[in-house]
Amino acid sequence: MSSAGEPRPRFIDTHLHMWDLARCDYPWLTPEAGIIYGSHSIDEVDAERTAAGVEGAILVQAADNHCDTDLMREAMASHPWVVGVVGWLDLVQGSAAERDAIELATFGDVVGIRHLIHTEPDPDWVVRPAVIEGLRAVARAGLTFDVVSVELRHLEHVPTLARALPGLTLVIDHLSKPPIASGNLSAWAERLRAAAAFPNVHAKVSGLDTAAGSPDWTPDDLRPAFEIALEAFGADRLMYGGDWPISKLGGGYTRQVTAFEKLLAPLSAAEQAEIRGGTALRAYRLGAHGTTAGGPAAGL
Repeated sequence: MSSAGEPRPRFIDTHLHMWDLARCDYPWLTPEAGIIYGSHSIDEVDAERTAAGVEGAILVQAADNHCDTDLMREAMASHPWVVGVVGWLDLVQGSAAERDAIELATFGDVVGIRHLIHTEPDPDWVVRPAVIEGLRAVARAGLTFDVVSVELRHLEHVPTLARALPGLTLVIDHLSKPPIASGNLSAWAERLRAAAAFPNVHAKVSGLDTAAGSPDWTPDDLRPAFEIALEAFGADRLMYGGDWPISKLGGGYTRQVTAFEKLLAPLSAAEQAEIRGGTALRAYRLGAHGTTAGGPAAGL
């Protein structure tokens, strides 16, 4: 963990994964997942991250269990460039959720919570009263909530959460997986704009490579979805995520970062600075928690 006197990173990857199949349980990760099946340490991506100029990264949960969170916290302790962890807690355990949220926030390294809502049989799971109460505890602890939104139904619930929990910072992962492959973005765009109408909602420019649906995707294929998101949120509520090692399915980390740079090229320096790091610093309160900013796989 960086010390309080060190400068904050200007380029933050807000969506990096790791997993260890020998240690933790990842029910969604089976041999059918292809090249991402197996254990992945963040050391594997370090050289590409450094070459791309990414100065800091946030590790994001990949399993609904405490083991996964512990694994990421340990990695952060030994990798100074990791500036935060989005972990997991049981949102439906009543008063225990409040206790666990406060405890995680107190650690200083955990800056947010996430649950793999897209693996829940009930597509409306995230708006169950018990879950909303759990999210209220997350908000009181000063943590964010990453929304794994891979279907229109998931995205429709974001305004409900934002309205019910105005004190909770919500972060939509992967722009809610716009249907880039089909080219029909209208229904997705309508719902994304509805979510963006709430100031406590942010979004990650991440996972668009795998949403493109073709190994031959180009930055121009991703641009329409990016421009819709930019218009809806503004640069000050968008942030970058590399989605490694899921990005291996779309050509790899370097290819993903290169595409992101091309998407940002027409923007002003101030807008680029926001999406590269400024938004992440605010949304995840990096520094406020004691840190210093220095298909299921499709939803990760």
